[in-house]
Amino acid sequence: MTREGTGPRPPGHDVRHRSVPSLPDERRCLVMGVVNVTPDSFSDGGRWFDPEAAVRHGLELVEQGADVVDVGGESTRPGAARVSLEEELARVEPVIRELARQGVTVSVDTMRARVARVAVDAGAKLVNDVSGGLADPDMPRVVADSGVAYVVMHWRGHSHTMQSRAVYDDVVAEVCDELAKRVASVRAEGVADEQIILDPGLGFSKTAEHNWALLAATDRLAGLGYPLLVGASRKRFLGRLLAGPDGEPRPFAESDDATVAVTALVARAGAWCVRVHDVRPNADAVRVAAAVREART
Repeated sequence: MTREGTGPRPPGHDVRHRSVPSLPDERRCLVMGVVNVTPDSFSDGGRWFDPEAAVRHGLELVEQGADVVDVGGESTRPGAARVSLEEELARVEPVIRELARQGVTVSVDTMRARVARVAVDAGAKLVNDVSGGLADPDMPRVVADSGVAYVVMHWRGHSHTMQSRAVYDDVVAEVCDELAKRVASVRAEGVADEQIILDPGLGFSKTAEHNWALLAATDRLAGLGYPLLVGASRKRFLGRLLAGPDGEPRPFAESDDATVAVTALVARAGAWCVRVHDVRPNADAVRVAAAVREART
């Protein structure tokens, strides 16, 4: 999936450092901190449901080293039911507006074009759409009109059906191909090339084995021609890897050390940004990875 007019990319080309509109431009992998304004998200549902608590948490994440704060009002955990448009708007709009007012670079985690439009009007600089434009056909046009950055994630269906679609012959090749098709589709709707960020969608229509295969192919995914966002934080496949002798997976919040390990690995392999819950150690990890990469050059 080479961008038009660029031709083959030279060995070692690093799209992590390509400028993305209105987002921090660092010579390292960025850190996106998560603020779930939901009662039912998989690892921290309810903790930041109150808007004032959500704003405080977002500011704390920035103090801990977050470059971007991702605000979401709808859980996308497996089996989660969708919330109404009105409820999602009521959850995220005041949080985004206040964080942006205080100078935070804010992302909105939504699949709805209307929510994206309101969020951008409130100050959001990035739309993080886990459906890659498939859940709401109006989303690409809203993003194109706004000019903000847009995360196109690999997605095969909503939470209640997605795991039944985790069937691949070659997960890396198929994810790359399906992302390429989504990019072509959103570009046809007017989304500019420089707005696009890719996400392989760890945990979304993926088994643990699929997730590990995609992480092992970070360099290949990062070489597709667009900045790469990786979201492994506290996901089930980490808890299962760390299961005790009784086979019981680690609780979500107890997989943060494993998340840091993933962050260091993918940052060194070329990821543009990592999306995490526990910011400070991951902010340290991306700086370590950057130092190693620079030492090699």
